[in-house]
Amino acid sequence: MKVLMIEDDSEIVETVSLAFQIRWPDAKLVSTHLGQAGVELAESESPDIVILDLGLPDISGFDVLKQIRLFSSVPVLVLTVRSEEADIVKGLEWGADDYLVKPFRQLELLARVKALTRRKSPPGEDANLVYGPLRLNPSTRQLYYGDKEISLTCTEGHILHHLMRNAGHVVTHSSLAEAVWGEDYEGATDSLKVYIRRLREKIEADPSHPQFILARSGVGYLLTKPG
Repeated sequence: MKVLMIEDDSEIVETVSLAFQIRWPDAKLVSTHLGQAGVELAESESPDIVILDLGLPDISGFDVLKQIRLFSSVPVLVLTVRSEEADIVKGLEWGADDYLVKPFRQLELLARVKALTRRKSPPGEDANLVYGPLRLNPSTRQLYYGDKEISLTCTEGHILHHLMRNAGHVVTHSSLAEAVWGEDYEGATDSLKVYIRRLREKIEADPSHPQFILARSGVGYLLTKPG
């Protein structure tokens, strides 16, 4: 596997590189501290995943993300000190598949990378899921709401896949985090809130008054048929 890291902090690059050497020795890490060079490497190196900082010395990480999305659907994990919800939402809206705030735990980073680079669904889980007007292809993360086609990010696809497999039942924050990232880490519940909001904006007629994805305060989420 090839990882492209666009990060201007050499200590962060070294930390991530060491984590891969210990836990994922077959992975190859390519890095640059410049955003424009990162865009070029994303095209020439064909990485399996991009780890992107937002605070770069030449151009904004958001601009890097926007440029990459013009030619590639490679999974992009934003790794940044910017923790404001507005930045998280902007990153997801511009095409990021996941968003991790510094300081971070190495095992959490690797878990998220593995979740984003899963190429195939587990055996028996690659068939289309249908619930009410929703139809999801887990392999391509393509969602159909009736005749409407909706594109999902990798993380959104994993979340909806787990909710649809457990439709009609409350899915706890912990089980949903484990299904998406492989572990229930500190802060996962807050991250899920952002992704659930994005999913609601894509499938709900009125995201502020959801009919599909309902919250169960302090517990988790429930996928139900509207009405």
